[in-house]
Amino acid sequence: MSAQTLKGKTLFITGASRGIGLAIGLRAARDGANVAIAAKTSEPNPKLPGTIYSAGNEIEAAGGRALPLIVDVRDEAAVRGALEETAKHFGGIDIVVNNASAISLTNSQKTEMKRFDLMHQINARGTFMVSKFAVPYLARSANPHILMLSPPLDMKEKWFAGHTAYSMAKFGMSLVVLGLAGELRAQGIAVNALWPRTPIATAAVKNLLGGDALMRASRKPEILADAAHIIFCKEARAFTGQFLIDDTFLAQNGVTDFDPYRVDPSQALAVDFFVPDDSLAPASLAAVTGAKG
Repeated sequence: MSAQTLKGKTLFITGASRGIGLAIGLRAARDGANVAIAAKTSEPNPKLPGTIYSAGNEIEAAGGRALPLIVDVRDEAAVRGALEETAKHFGGIDIVVNNASAISLTNSQKTEMKRFDLMHQINARGTFMVSKFAVPYLARSANPHILMLSPPLDMKEKWFAGHTAYSMAKFGMSLVVLGLAGELRAQGIAVNALWPRTPIATAAVKNLLGGDALMRASRKPEILADAAHIIFCKEARAFTGQFLIDDTFLAQNGVTDFDPYRVDPSQALAVDFFVPDDSLAPASLAAVTGAKG
């Protein structure tokens, strides 16, 4: 039987100082969960609001217990140490969220090799490594989950042509889902992927992708947080190897009103990268009639 709350559960979330990672942590904190904030930002940055410490304050204000940890997911010793510290501090680890990611939407001629390396080290290798070293802790949990913020494995040329290096790195995260779901099924550790249908209003979208216009055509991070919460409440042994699109999954679990997730209801929603053509939106992406701009 699936649980309905994450009270007392411990989450280890990479890249949780802001954006989607923080939103997932805050949703769990409202249940009374423990959240390890594994991220690099310890000092304020004017372009990227939020540090592991400010995130920790938000987690505790929401009703959870926080453990801010300075972690570069490229650093094996740092990852091992952070997982060990989390397990000691909270008495175990129940859920791992691989949210940390690097992006550069450049073609082959404009992608510097150091940027290629960075994306692969954080996205594919970081996801593999965090998951690998978390397994011994998760194996002791009553309902262990690993979640990747990565896309369905839809191998179409169009998803690679404009930004091959980024797509390889992002799909690399999804390949980890595919492999570990099979490897860990007998141990009862669920491994799933979650991806948004629309862009999500984060600093990355504003600074790197489309500025304020794309922000207005995006949904809030809370849509992914709510979807992740439902995933973590599922029975791990029965729910693994899934590649989920946020709104479709929420609709399958009883959500009917998606308008509160919009940043600006007067704007039509954009569609994110990597959403398969045969994935139909459960709610209209058009502008909401009568909405104030």
